[in-house]
Amino acid sequence: MTEAAPETLAFQAEVSRLIDIVANALYAKREVFLRELISNSSDACDRLRYAALTEPGLLEGDSELAVSLQPDKAAGTLVVLDNGIGMNREELISNLGTIARSGTAKFLEQLGENKGELDLIGQFGVGFYSAFMVADRVVVETRRAGEQQGWRWESDGRSGFTLSEAEGAPKRGTRITLYLKEDAREFLEPLRLREIVKTYSDHLAVPVRLLGEGEPERLNSEGALWTRPKSEISDEHYKEFYRHVAHSFDDPWAWLHFKVEGVMEYSGLLYLPSAAPWDLFDPARQHGVKLYVKRVFIAEGVETLVPSYLRFLRGVIDSEDLPLNVSRETLQYSPALGRMKSALVKRVLGELEKRAEKDAKDYETFWETFGAILKEGLYEESGQQETLLKLARFRSTKAEGWTSLDDYVARMRPGQDKIYMIAGDEVEALRRSPQIEGFAAKDVEVLLLTDPIDEFWPQVVGAYDGKQFQSVTRAGADLDAIEAEKGREEEPEEALEGGELATLIAWLKTSLGDAVKDVRASKRLTSSPVCLVADEGDIDLHLARLLRQSQRGAPEATRVLEINPGHALIRKLASEVKAGDKRSEALTDAAQLLLDQARIMEGEPPQDSAAFARRISAFIERAIT
Repeated sequence: MTEAAPETLAFQAEVSRLIDIVANALYAKREVFLRELISNSSDACDRLRYAALTEPGLLEGDSELAVSLQPDKAAGTLVVLDNGIGMNREELISNLGTIARSGTAKFLEQLGENKGELDLIGQFGVGFYSAFMVADRVVVETRRAGEQQGWRWESDGRSGFTLSEAEGAPKRGTRITLYLKEDAREFLEPLRLREIVKTYSDHLAVPVRLLGEGEPERLNSEGALWTRPKSEISDEHYKEFYRHVAHSFDDPWAWLHFKVEGVMEYSGLLYLPSAAPWDLFDPARQHGVKLYVKRVFIAEGVETLVPSYLRFLRGVIDSEDLPLNVSRETLQYSPALGRMKSALVKRVLGELEKRAEKDAKDYETFWETFGAILKEGLYEESGQQETLLKLARFRSTKAEGWTSLDDYVARMRPGQDKIYMIAGDEVEALRRSPQIEGFAAKDVEVLLLTDPIDEFWPQVVGAYDGKQFQSVTRAGADLDAIEAEKGREEEPEEALEGGELATLIAWLKTSLGDAVKDVRASKRLTSSPVCLVADEGDIDLHLARLLRQSQRGAPEATRVLEINPGHALIRKLASEVKAGDKRSEALTDAAQLLLDQARIMEGEPPQDSAAFARRISAFIERAIT
């Protein structure tokens, strides 16, 4: 049978750039190419094990899964061979010719800015391209399990690749042939290959063999790492296994190796990363915990095994109890998995509590990276709210760095019965917010919240240690009951009151009309003339802005304008209103400018930018003439 002529295809544009970066600038150690290829082959064997649960015939005639290395010094080639799941034509194009993920441009931008950072590449699953660090040409011959047609992919890593039918492809699995560069011939030496496998892939459950003239030689240890006693495993072995399961080059922040016996029996090796993956906040992102049953891979990212707020977890859970013939759909609703999930969550959160008590600074570093994700649990899972609240750390108006809720409660002022907070985009901008001036004057601490989830979880949680969470942007925030620190609070001189204040408020309401919901005298302002607050029952200011930015829309709600009766500008305006023509253009402009100022302080644009500029120009002109 004559094979069809090879089909020439171009790389996706981003792939060409990616290969250039990976091959020439990213990795400090060229040897990691072998680790990447072996890991991919190991994953292919795992996927075949799972597929064979429902289609046992896929393993027929070749049930002993393995990864093999075959150097050929005469030809200058190194072959990486596996008898795993294999690929068909579409999968070859998708896996090796494109990057079928959202965020590709962002990824490449990060690579361009961080070419020297070794921990970046593994987070994107593109390790196959590291083969071009050592090879001038790469040939992939593969046949998907259960299919008749084999395929051949070939590329020099530059312009594109050719794709053709291949009768000589393995009966099942993938054979990768690397035509090594002259300066990469060290990777044909058996001693060098043994060293690399021992360093990077000793932990794999799949055998890694060296093929030569005699019997195949197994290069990695017998048995999966998580099945070995802790006493036999070094920190370096733990770290290398993390890099395998996480496809990452950073060191793990912590790991948990455990075995559970009793009603349910399972073992696990879970990792808490030190670096956040690029797509951590992608709603479609799944956790990286692989589920095995009696050392047989079942699935990765099972929703009922790990909650979404722990989606940064990596590792392995190996159960002795789940039936091997269970389907993926059945797994998602298994009561046993539900019990396992509850136990795993408690174990992980318990480890975080220990680490927080043992080394507060180190824990704060972890929280800074993953705290925004953990706080999602406050909204999603009521059973762990108390633990998560104790683990939570916040910026505040008093603490230099991070503070816990226990520390906040211990610093509460006499008469204070609420935990006050304000949400926004940046901590420093919140520190300057006019809405916290009155709290600062009475030495009342305010938590500064900058994560989008902060707009939701306080409403669900309600309180901590009997103290209600209260946003300072609510008009009802009352400071009268809180005792001020002696000598700290100063009453403003000549504050407006009585009829003069009432006249000004009435005039502002008339002048601003529907642009505001109400105008009120403020008890929270000390140095700013005005601020905007949300009325009770209205959506918070920052949340409304977030909803608009996400294009999900927000209920239209005009705000309450609060004025500072003790501010010189407000007193002057009241005097002008009392003495002059209340309908004069200058006074009307002043009212509108005060509202625009309040909007700008909240991060909002003026209602009418052109009119705002005109009013500013007019006031400057009057001031200098």
